[in-house]
Amino acid sequence: MSDTYKTIPQPAEGLITEKKSKFISHILPVKSVEEVQEILAVYRKKYSDAGHVCWAYMLGWERDNFRSSDDGEPSGTAGRPILGQINSYELTDVLILVVRYFGGTLLGTGGLIKAYKEAAVEAITNAEIVEKTIDGVIEIYFDYILLNEVMRILKQFEELRWEQNFGESCEMRLQIRRSLSEKLAGMLMGIHGVTVKK
Repeated sequence: MSDTYKTIPQPAEGLITEKKSKFISHILPVKSVEEVQEILAVYRKKYSDAGHVCWAYMLGWERDNFRSSDDGEPSGTAGRPILGQINSYELTDVLILVVRYFGGTLLGTGGLIKAYKEAAVEAITNAEIVEKTIDGVIEIYFDYILLNEVMRILKQFEELRWEQNFGESCEMRLQIRRSLSEKLAGMLMGIHGVTVKK
């Protein structure tokens, strides 16, 4: 199972023209449905003179939180092709919206699907795509006396990040690639007196 996912660090845009209809596409990084709704509200206002603002988003590294909208275009001709391109490029935590200015010529179902798909691709190819790791979080609790032993294990993992809170006893919150988290947890459980919570 992969422990990385692809996303974009900053917005990008694209533009295609099909029979005088203009399709302006935007791809934006998003983290939540609320953020998607806020962005959509901004762009609907910005492009209030456009015929349609169609969109699709995908959220989460499991890529199981997604939606699309045809915004008044014939069903399945806009949102689904946009979402299809998010899938083709295996992206997540992104919102793509495509604004259409009607050019006077009807494109038909096939023409619309092609145009929305191409507009989405334009935005994606103009964006920087980055690969991020899916991290597991482990919390550990132990007494000071075990600190050296714990640190000796932690130093074996280069990609490990942590926060610590040392009061009466030691608490640490460790963040590491999911594929390594089992190994790390297992090694820490091997130290008598360390409590591990995953």
